[in-house]
Amino acid sequence: MPAARYGPKPPVEGSGGLAVTSHPLATRAARDILREGGNAVDAALAAAATQLVVEPHMTSPTGGLSLLHRSAATGAATYVNGNVAAPLAPLPDFSGADLTRGRGVPVPGWWPAFEEARRRFGTRDRARLLAPALAAATDGFEVNPFLYGIAYGEQAHLGASPQMREVFFAEGHLAVPGQVITQPRAARTLERLRDEGMDYYLGDFARAVAAAARADGGVLHERDFAAYRARVQEPVRGTYRGAGIVAAPPPDDGGVQLISALNMLETVDLPRLGPPSADPETLRLLIQAHNTAYYAPPLRYGLEEDRERLELLLSKSYARTRTALLEPVPPASATPAPGTIHISVVDAAGDTVALTHSHMCSGFVNGLFAEGFQLSGGGSFFQRVMPQPGERACVYLAPNLVLRDGNPVLVSGSPSVSLVANVLQNLVNILDFGMSIEDSVRAPRFGARPHTPERGWEPGNLLEAGFDEAVLREVRAWAGRERLWTRVVNPWSALTGNFEGITLDPDTGAARACADPRRVGAAEAA
Repeated sequence: MPAARYGPKPPVEGSGGLAVTSHPLATRAARDILREGGNAVDAALAAAATQLVVEPHMTSPTGGLSLLHRSAATGAATYVNGNVAAPLAPLPDFSGADLTRGRGVPVPGWWPAFEEARRRFGTRDRARLLAPALAAATDGFEVNPFLYGIAYGEQAHLGASPQMREVFFAEGHLAVPGQVITQPRAARTLERLRDEGMDYYLGDFARAVAAAARADGGVLHERDFAAYRARVQEPVRGTYRGAGIVAAPPPDDGGVQLISALNMLETVDLPRLGPPSADPETLRLLIQAHNTAYYAPPLRYGLEEDRERLELLLSKSYARTRTALLEPVPPASATPAPGTIHISVVDAAGDTVALTHSHMCSGFVNGLFAEGFQLSGGGSFFQRVMPQPGERACVYLAPNLVLRDGNPVLVSGSPSVSLVANVLQNLVNILDFGMSIEDSVRAPRFGARPHTPERGWEPGNLLEAGFDEAVLREVRAWAGRERLWTRVVNPWSALTGNFEGITLDPDTGAARACADPRRVGAAEAA
């Protein structure tokens, strides 16, 4: 099995199914399901459950899970929204000070979405899908540098919690890279989810999570769990230079942001300029298109005025107008999802899944734990637009699918505050400049400015040091003239996201993937 390590990984090809995730154990779980004849949804759900254990700094069953599924047999694409919602009780005067406290704990949707997707599209039972996660929790796995780095920064929170001390301080000190850790409480939770399903989730699990949030001043209640339903939606659609784009619909509005930015870029002859890794004009245009779309006010689900604005934002005419008036510093509104992960899978039948899940906050940052898992900090998205009680948060996830002549050629997504920028750049690299998946994930990127509860959220961009010095110099000079915040960061920075993409050849059925060097993931063929 590939080691969980940073740095470049080899590309992988296959025609009988392929998976790429942010951790080798999750990828192996998906691969094994595919080899057994399971479909793309089975594989993605098994990988996601495994990530609950091996990437506890990135996701939790107290957070959200959303996925984009396409059936090769029918061509139908479906989006399952399992993102977080506001509690039924009001949260007056919600502010940045609440983001790392109990008031910032939302209603989770991870397990309802898992079960909805399994029942609607899957072929395997809960026992099979949760088996790899249970094995990792019971038998243990090695701490990798990414997990260690997050745990080191939050060791005060981990060490203060009895639930986390038994995991990360089993030998009296913080677990170090290479050390094997086990998670007995998480294992018991997974066993009860396997055996009791929603009865446990709506009962003891809901009571434990709600009690932990309320003990820190939150308003979450077990009745919030009972009122929650996973939402099955039509994805949004657009086109880019003749290719079809299928992506997440509001209130997961990253798909709208992605299509809106691509519409703007379509008005420019990018191939004439050269790839963003080498041409400062292309990089500037991508930054402007991204910022214009990403920092726009979010779209909420079901509001008539937002439905009308959705049609406008997806239109080519709006893009032409917007391109002529590009503003490098639009009003701020976006908020981050620093603790997030993505999975892309294609199976032997050609079905595809792009799945993104998260606890919606930095790893371990709120110091709140229940049933062996971190409580979500998804209230960070309540600052973006405050949902009505019980309403979904607006979250900029962007699982997506690219079609040519009706056939899938790319399935992808990314985590991070920079996820829309990440997907946008990789799509342009592949569609406009013909890059291979491995060349694209290794190319330098820009990202979005990190958020802190103290400072709030302001527009700006990170620039990886991997760009040519002349490109960095010219783009930073332009940003300085426009008073746009920029910061040069390390090459292959985790802050610019982690592209989990699979390219597909409709003529041969071959799939190709390459794990991003910015995190510790892996790709494997069935």
